[in-house]
Amino acid sequence: MLACLVGIPVFVAACAAPDGGLFRAARFRDVHLYQRYTQLLLHGHLPYRDFFLEYPPGALAVFIPPAAATSAHYNAAFKVLMALCGAASLVLVALVLTRLRAPAVRLWAAVLLVAVSPIALGPISLNTYDAWPSLLTIAAVALLLAGWTRTACAVLGVAFAAKVYPVVLLPPVLIWTWRLRGKRSAFESLLAFAAVAIVVVIPFLVLAPHGLLESFRAQAARGLQIESLGAQLLVASHHLGWYSVTVAHHTRGAVTYDLRGSLPRALGAVSSALQVCAVAAAAWFYARGRADGLRFVTACAVAVSGFLAFSRFFSPQYLVWLVPLVPLIPSSAAWAVLAASLVLDQVWFFHYHSVVSLGGRSWFVLSRDLLVVVLFALLLRRSAPEDEHAVLLEDELPLGVRA
Repeated sequence: MLACLVGIPVFVAACAAPDGGLFRAARFRDVHLYQRYTQLLLHGHLPYRDFFLEYPPGALAVFIPPAAATSAHYNAAFKVLMALCGAASLVLVALVLTRLRAPAVRLWAAVLLVAVSPIALGPISLNTYDAWPSLLTIAAVALLLAGWTRTACAVLGVAFAAKVYPVVLLPPVLIWTWRLRGKRSAFESLLAFAAVAIVVVIPFLVLAPHGLLESFRAQAARGLQIESLGAQLLVASHHLGWYSVTVAHHTRGAVTYDLRGSLPRALGAVSSALQVCAVAAAAWFYARGRADGLRFVTACAVAVSGFLAFSRFFSPQYLVWLVPLVPLIPSSAAWAVLAASLVLDQVWFFHYHSVVSLGGRSWFVLSRDLLVVVLFALLLRRSAPEDEHAVLLEDELPLGVRA
């Protein structure tokens, strides 16, 4: 496919452009943690039992291979691996759009948007492992649209075991399968998802049950983290003199900077409730509309963007989750909002100390968070069931546009 032949070199160049990008020695974010976990594992220490691992077991699939490049080159090898994940995601985006019979202009624009995304996002895209679950997620979407329902759910199970968030795609996936293939196929797909996720997790659950459960508990018990929407609204109130914010640095278990106090705890609970509502809204709107491919991928993008927008913990690399999904939607507004969010991520990324010390960079974080909410709203609006007049108008369009 010509778009991929052009897009992949552009993507590689975009990965190399930022400071700390591909072929550069600078290290950012969590790669040093991945390397330390891998070295402990290769020296006979069991994750979750002999040392605390805050990541799900499926993450080890990309932590371990770079160790073959020796300790001195682990960072470079890891970035190459993440670049390969990103390039594979780009190809899958093109395949999904081809399956949806998207016009050539839209396909090229989407592929190029994915290709240049590392420039906007900066080194975050290669120095964390989020490109791995993101690849698995778009692979599951592509497999489902190709008719491989059980295989798609199995891949989604691996994605869940790697990062958890892909589970939000399960409701639209099961609705798609039920409506097009029947209740039995939907049940078998659910079993495939659960079976694969259990196969990945069960060895660690057997060998280190307490440590594995503690890892998940540490993630779930996080408070209102400094980069989340709720926290940034309180930080903005702090800057305006309406509220006094206290930041607590938690180093036991999952490392995080959270806001302390009863109001942040209450906002954290509200955020979690809004996450559930956002995922439910994605499934509800999709279930009420037509069972076509575009509505399905829109429901997936709605679920992930809503889950992210109202999360109690929002690290900058999480925007990688949206890079393969949003370009599938024919919405220039959504694309623009995603691009702006990526750029804002990089603006304050190198000034994280300013954020946790309640400096002026917090306004960029708040802007990023609000843009993700806007993105969720735009996608949710597109996923809303059409009225009769809208359906008739769309039915008059060429098939490629309707897809």
